[in-house]
Amino acid sequence: MSVLEKLPDSNPYGTTTPRLALLDGLQRMQIELSDPQIASLLGYVQLLVKWNKVVNLTAVRDPLQMVRRHLLDSLSIIEYIDADTLIDVGAGAGLPGIPLAIAKPHVNVTLIDSVAKKTRFMQQVAAELRHANITAVHQRVEQVSLQSELVVARAFASIDKLALLTGHLLPAGGKLLAMVGQLPASEQIEKIAGFSLVKTAKLTIPDETAERNIVILERDFT
Repeated sequence: MSVLEKLPDSNPYGTTTPRLALLDGLQRMQIELSDPQIASLLGYVQLLVKWNKVVNLTAVRDPLQMVRRHLLDSLSIIEYIDADTLIDVGAGAGLPGIPLAIAKPHVNVTLIDSVAKKTRFMQQVAAELRHANITAVHQRVEQVSLQSELVVARAFASIDKLALLTGHLLPAGGKLLAMVGQLPASEQIEKIAGFSLVKTAKLTIPDETAERNIVILERDFT
């Protein structure tokens, strides 16, 4: 039986369901997705719950919390995904890359992680959900020879370290999207060698009280 045929329709943690929580969150974030895309997102949660029982992929165990803290959090940067390729470094369980790949099927998303069990999980997700635009690579980011117009990282490293580790993945003019909690000091961001600050912005996730921000840096031409 396909994972898409056994989506969660009830939830032991409350009266709502992951499906209803996702639909409500998408509406409040003004993100429009098709029924198959919604099914894929819920299928991803189902796989995450299943694998989490034997492999430590995420500390979040509640499917409802996964919807808010993983799916909606990842999709909060969807407006900044404006290229045909995307590299997600330190992807872990595939966040934010897998939700973005589902929401943006024309974008080829490469997920990079140095932990083999996490890479195997991401490969399984791509296979079971039948998303050909998802590729998982088991490698340290420093060793990756790919390039993309966009590189994204979610709580992977400090901004300056992240820029140092990922600079070779970006051509001149390419953008680094760093999802962070609290914003670092502006002088720290503005002095990163090889990059220029494009913008910082607050990310809004329904019912999420923790501070969430994005820092966008552009790779210099010189």
